[in-house]
Amino acid sequence: TYFNPDEHWQGPEVAHRIAFGYGHLTWEWKQGIPSYLHPFIFVPLYSLLALLHLDTPWLMMRAPRLLQSVFSAVGDLYLYKLSAVLFGYSVAKWTLETVLTLVSLYFWPCVRPSSNCSFQWLVLIRPTSAITWLCVCLLELFQAHNRFRFIFLEVAPIGILVLGLNCLLDCFMYGTWILVPLNFLKFNFLSVGGDYYGTHNHDLSHLPFCIAGIIYSKQWKFHGLLAWVLGFYSLLGHKEFRFVLPVLPIVLMFSVYSLAMIEDPGYAQYKGNKSSKKHTRFPPKMGAAILFLLATNIRMALYMSLVHRRGPEDVMNHLAREALHGKVKSILFLMPCHATPYYSMLHHNLPMQFLDCTPSEEKGVPDESDRFLMDPVTFVSEYAKNKSLPSHVVLFDSEEQKLRNLLISFDYREEKRFFNAHFKVDRDLAYTCE
Repeated sequence: TYFNPDEHWQGPEVAHRIAFGYGHLTWEWKQGIPSYLHPFIFVPLYSLLALLHLDTPWLMMRAPRLLQSVFSAVGDLYLYKLSAVLFGYSVAKWTLETVLTLVSLYFWPCVRPSSNCSFQWLVLIRPTSAITWLCVCLLELFQAHNRFRFIFLEVAPIGILVLGLNCLLDCFMYGTWILVPLNFLKFNFLSVGGDYYGTHNHDLSHLPFCIAGIIYSKQWKFHGLLAWVLGFYSLLGHKEFRFVLPVLPIVLMFSVYSLAMIEDPGYAQYKGNKSSKKHTRFPPKMGAAILFLLATNIRMALYMSLVHRRGPEDVMNHLAREALHGKVKSILFLMPCHATPYYSMLHHNLPMQFLDCTPSEEKGVPDESDRFLMDPVTFVSEYAKNKSLPSHVVLFDSEEQKLRNLLISFDYREEKRFFNAHFKVDRDLAYTCE
């Protein structure tokens, strides 16, 4: 299913352009806001598939997901390991979600005194993670016996090396000297650029378990980290769920700590024994808690992953198959911009166009996507006068109803209709893609 445009447009789409020479770069890349470090993760994978002549649409769609499933598995492993370090086996056995934050926290000196820092790569891949690590670094600095050594002999050398290598990569790809983290900071924090993509007011079935775990565990460092991250993002206008994903595993750890307390109320007395593998029969409260979590999470996970908003993926699967047999010559997406995957899933260098939504420097000026949604008939009529019409048009059901007669007059016919959602989503998008 399709959740967020960035999962395709800021990763695989950019990597596809690097590996195969075609792919769309959104406006952010023209202003030097993202770093190429993250997309480069997929480039070797795409290059290997091409080298082995396995770059079929089917594999091109699934290979990035398989690669990221490996990262998720690593994240689950280190969530388990971090839970064992903090709370012991009785909690760790219930904890199995975001990877680099977990790995870094596991090796962080506050938790493992003999380890080294490893957070700089994470911050460069996802700059918003700097919010998390600012809190952790300040805690470490406060506790450090030798703060000069911590700053200048541990953090600074690694940070300078990693930042330098990342800057060289970005300068090579952008073709000019550029400091991406600074551009990211200016756009998202020092201006209201991020607000263009929607804001939320300042106003988890796991929540009650998390609160109970926080109260009983007394792990104040992680309590403070959760409060810092959620509080900081609450002050920003533009919010996305993925911004707080790095601390979600910590929430889950506290949730399973409360489960361990339900399983054995005396656990808090012996939790200092990290190797404890004490087992007890499930008490009725434990069984009820597990059934509650399974009932609320498994059904939602299956629905969101297999049903809700599957139209954008299905329509691109269909177009990729049709293009493979030469049945698609060009495509126009008459829908809000970035509403489907693009070349990284089609994997054919065909002319394609979507409605632009590049932020305007003038506040309140509607973009191309907004103008289409306000008056689809007038927009398409003007489009047909000025540009050649494509072989295929993709649009949502709500707009198709308004444009049906006009499209028929241009000799279009309905080729395929895909289910998208049982209820409306962003910008009142309808239930089907066509």
